[in-house]
Amino acid sequence: MFSEIQSKINNAPSLDFGDIFNESIQLFKKSWLYGFLLQIFVMIITSPFIIIMYMPMFVAAMASVENGETFDPDSMDAFFAGMSVLYMIGFFVGILIIAVLSLALNAGLYKVIKKLDYNEEVKVGDLFYFFKGNYIGKLIVIMLVTMGISIVAAILCYLPLIYAMVPLSFFMVIFAFNPDLSVGDIVKLSFMLGNKKWLITFGLLVVSYIVLLILTIVTCGLGSLFLSAFMYHPIYLIYKKVVGFGVETVNNIEA
Repeated sequence: MFSEIQSKINNAPSLDFGDIFNESIQLFKKSWLYGFLLQIFVMIITSPFIIIMYMPMFVAAMASVENGETFDPDSMDAFFAGMSVLYMIGFFVGILIIAVLSLALNAGLYKVIKKLDYNEEVKVGDLFYFFKGNYIGKLIVIMLVTMGISIVAAILCYLPLIYAMVPLSFFMVIFAFNPDLSVGDIVKLSFMLGNKKWLITFGLLVVSYIVLLILTIVTCGLGSLFLSAFMYHPIYLIYKKVVGFGVETVNNIEA
């Protein structure tokens, strides 16, 4: 499978910016509800963690106010500095869990987008398709690789991060339609596809982000719940036009 996808990337056809953007809009009209549900599910997953992890801080702040003391924002720095190692480990583990489950939902959304694109039956449960042990383990590794690449790129004066954001954006779409590939192969193919179609991908992401930012501001932030998932569509269409969905791939994502 790896060599087949690699060959398709090496022989990728030229892509038209306007066509992909227009197709993204048309496809988004079909998928916006599932993108909205994804945002809601992420909020549901995140909320308990935020409540549990920040409850001690809220309790400390309320105790200070009840004792008649003036709330000092600097006291929060002392609070976090005094937290136990165990608490900090729990905090980062919680972030890890949220990030991995969010990635699983993102991969599930690509599965939904593909089905809608081909007029296939879609269920809300398809968003949770990758909430399985064998996939979660791989998603943890992918997330750690993403963090590692991002940190190294950021340390190098951020310019490499601008370059790396394009290959990184292909991690989930390649995983979603080729979940049996190793993490190493997913990373390699993502960078191959990112390098091959870097300029058009970067342009589509930037234009899409600007449009979403404007609409979010106009709607006082409410629009982000409905529109954020639009960013997935150009990535999906680039993958579709370059790699496509062979028989083996279709069997994998339909299983």
